[in-house]
Amino acid sequence: MPSLYVHVPFCVRKCSYCAFYSVPLAGDRVKAYLSALKQEIELRKLEALEKSQKKLERESQLESQVKSQIKSQIKSQIKSQAEFSTLFVGGGTPTALNESELDALLTLINTNYRFRPETEKTVEANPGTLTTEKLEVLKKQGINRISLGVQSFNNALLKQIGRIHEEEEVLASVKKLRQMGFANLNFDLIFGLPDQTLKDWKNSLEKAVSLRPEHISVYGLMVEEGTPLALRHDLEDVLPDDDSQADMYYLTREILESAGYRHYETSNFALPGYECQHTLGYWHGKEYLGLGPGAVSCLNNRRWKNAENLNLYYEALMEGKFPITPEEEEELSEQEKRTERIILGLRLATGINLEEFAKEFGKKLNELYPEVLERQIRNEVLILEDGCLRLNPQYWFVANSVLQEFV
Repeated sequence: MPSLYVHVPFCVRKCSYCAFYSVPLAGDRVKAYLSALKQEIELRKLEALEKSQKKLERESQLESQVKSQIKSQIKSQIKSQAEFSTLFVGGGTPTALNESELDALLTLINTNYRFRPETEKTVEANPGTLTTEKLEVLKKQGINRISLGVQSFNNALLKQIGRIHEEEEVLASVKKLRQMGFANLNFDLIFGLPDQTLKDWKNSLEKAVSLRPEHISVYGLMVEEGTPLALRHDLEDVLPDDDSQADMYYLTREILESAGYRHYETSNFALPGYECQHTLGYWHGKEYLGLGPGAVSCLNNRRWKNAENLNLYYEALMEGKFPITPEEEEELSEQEKRTERIILGLRLATGINLEEFAKEFGKKLNELYPEVLERQIRNEVLILEDGCLRLNPQYWFVANSVLQEFV
């Protein structure tokens, strides 16, 4: 069963480091977005209907007069087929929408797709955009997990990177969320910010732990080309060096693990039972459908990305076309799927189950990369234990350089 991601491309103000597609709230943009999203959902449902119909017609030896019954049968099945294992509404800032717009968005999703009662349903939120009215909408619509873009508890650093909130708003938001009955919260935190010290980072980690979110995602700052941050003339002077960032990463593990959080993926920590099911789907190579401008999908060995432009996204859908960027569409080869499974699987603390890998791809991992595995296991970079291959936690901070050997 695939997962569902919906991209909401609006922000009150763009952060200086952010490379995700977003635009300011202005004019009729939200109305156009919701209209286009509705059309994308309809086109995807029609696509599924047509594929199912063709499959049945190929497999059936029915007389032509009963062929018409196939379509009506499939139509009655489509809603039950369109069921997703998880929902993640990200952006942008979904909670930048007002309560009526947020309600319309979630109604659109819930009326077209099915989710089991226990399904993890996440919405990203900025502490500066949460109101009681919006939380009531989220609660009514079945959202059971909120991911807060905290980033730091240092107001000066927050201001420097363009965040619209301050520490006090984080505290107020958490209090409000708990009062409203939200029992699964995630904090996003960033280390390696301009002028950030190890002491600053330690303070943010300790304040995060004191609020006891069920999940904490920790990311090293990535300076993306084209962002305002990348254009800073003094960037090299203000960013912490590699050694300082490594110290921040390993301090994170020390503080969070001692507070009861399990480091289950290179960037993610969770209290027992609160691992993010949506992102685990990515790491395990599960299929997913992405809706909205800039959203990525991976289904039936195809990966594609929607246009990162609200106008192009809207225009294509109003013409009855999928808003896919041609150069961002590809058929995945067996080699690409194997490589991605290895790279993503080794990001997890549990690693790769070698028996399951061989069963899925028809080849053993040590047959594909004999020299790499022998050397990295000998050097204790990789650990082979209980039928699983894992990356030694000591090398998690430099995981990307280790995993390049499998590309």
